[in-house]
Amino acid sequence: MVFSGMQPSGDLHLGNLLGALRPWVLDQDRYRNYFCVVDLHALSGPHDPRELAEKTRQVAALYIAAGIDPGVSTLLVQSHVPQHTELAWLLSCVTPVGWLERMTQFKDKSRRRGAERISSGLLTYPVLMAADILLYRANFVPVGEDQRQHLELTRSVARRFNRLYGEVLVLPRPRIGRRGGGARVMALDDPESKMSKSAQGEAGRIGLLDPPERVRAKVMRAKTDSGRAVDLESAGAGVANLLDIYRALTGCSREQLARQFQGQGYGHLKAAVAEVTVATLLPLQARYRELLGDRGELDRVLAEGDRRAQQVAAANLSEIRAAVGLLRPPATS
Repeated sequence: MVFSGMQPSGDLHLGNLLGALRPWVLDQDRYRNYFCVVDLHALSGPHDPRELAEKTRQVAALYIAAGIDPGVSTLLVQSHVPQHTELAWLLSCVTPVGWLERMTQFKDKSRRRGAERISSGLLTYPVLMAADILLYRANFVPVGEDQRQHLELTRSVARRFNRLYGEVLVLPRPRIGRRGGGARVMALDDPESKMSKSAQGEAGRIGLLDPPERVRAKVMRAKTDSGRAVDLESAGAGVANLLDIYRALTGCSREQLARQFQGQGYGHLKAAVAEVTVATLLPLQARYRELLGDRGELDRVLAEGDRRAQQVAAANLSEIRAAVGLLRPPATS
């Protein structure tokens, strides 16, 4: 069993495709998968209420356009399955505040914004994430290094819950190494930092919906090294990032990479990366437009995924409720 998801905040980018979506697609036949649009998590920070519903639909469409098959994997919207929030409350009752205050993301954001300007939702964000995972008894969670701490908290909360109430929750394991490379894509303008939806400006990221000319312009302006020619053995962060992107998109070996780029100028490398990126994104964009062109069908797909998820969530939550001693709701005729 696998659970993973993305927020419908900002725009999905090449890093999301290579680091998450593509590995999900490659592995979807190996596991029972739940891929979630985690819209409730998006509420923990500033957002535009007029855009949230549309962004949620767009992320779901990008999941499918990238290759997620709703007939094989369960595609759901977090807020459509109320068991997520109920389990989050039950888990928050066994989670010490000190554990949450030690989370790196919370400390960083509270330091930047000040404690009076951040929501309690940001503090309890990891508990809701734990509920997302534990609700489906996920065995594996595909995560990047930046989410490893939150998954370790999930395991700690599950262990504490099981000590108090019996062996009810499954302890999930991270899947860091992934098929298809699972590339960690760095920002084009700052290759020491990860490509991010939340970074200021768009120069550092290639959006999955960027038109070809914008993709080419961003790649050609990407930061490289102080030299003039590619050297795979001594490549700095900027050149190494472009090489990693090319290799992840093409699946070529390091030997093939060397034959094509060793000793070549940076302009040659950038042009090749731009073209293979455009070639990757064009069919995804076409499928995305097709999906949004028939919103009734997309909503039907989401409704079916929500229904399947609720069946599993309701059964599992019923056992968890019984374990903590809550009165079972009376049967209705």
